[in-house]
Amino acid sequence: MLSTGEAEAELLQCCGSASWARRMAQQRPFAGWNEIREAADRIWWGLGRVDWLEAFSRHPGIGESAATSATSDRARGWSEREQAGLRDAGVEVKTALAEANRGYLARFGYIFIVCATGKSSEEMLALLRSRLQNDPGAELRIAAEEQRRITHLRLEKLLRG
Repeated sequence: MLSTGEAEAELLQCCGSASWARRMAQQRPFAGWNEIREAADRIWWGLGRVDWLEAFSRHPGIGESAATSATSDRARGWSEREQAGLRDAGVEVKTALAEANRGYLARFGYIFIVCATGKSSEEMLALLRSRLQNDPGAELRIAAEEQRRITHLRLEKLLRG
């Protein structure tokens, strides 16, 4: 069994909030996947804006390769695979994504977060443009929900080894 510190480091790869990872590590052991998922959600929704923004900062922007905060090689690899829908994107879509990403960052102060798994580049661009219309409070909650979904996918990957 991992020490609390080791578990925290592993969990931080699933969600970039240090508070979330610490609280999850302290709640161990878990009886199974349902208990892990329930704890992850309860802790996530109990955090606030600062913790959510910390988690967001550990992701690269859609179509980018580097996060604004340090991430592990494993988390970078997961992110690349999650954004696989961008591999075949044309120059026009990539340019539009970069422009929309800059607009999103300017409007909300953090990168656009979306659970990209299974989405095409065009779908992600449409979502980004649509979410640019949201008011800041609503958008923060939407981004937090997207992070929650990403965290679930990454927890599953972590548990599979």
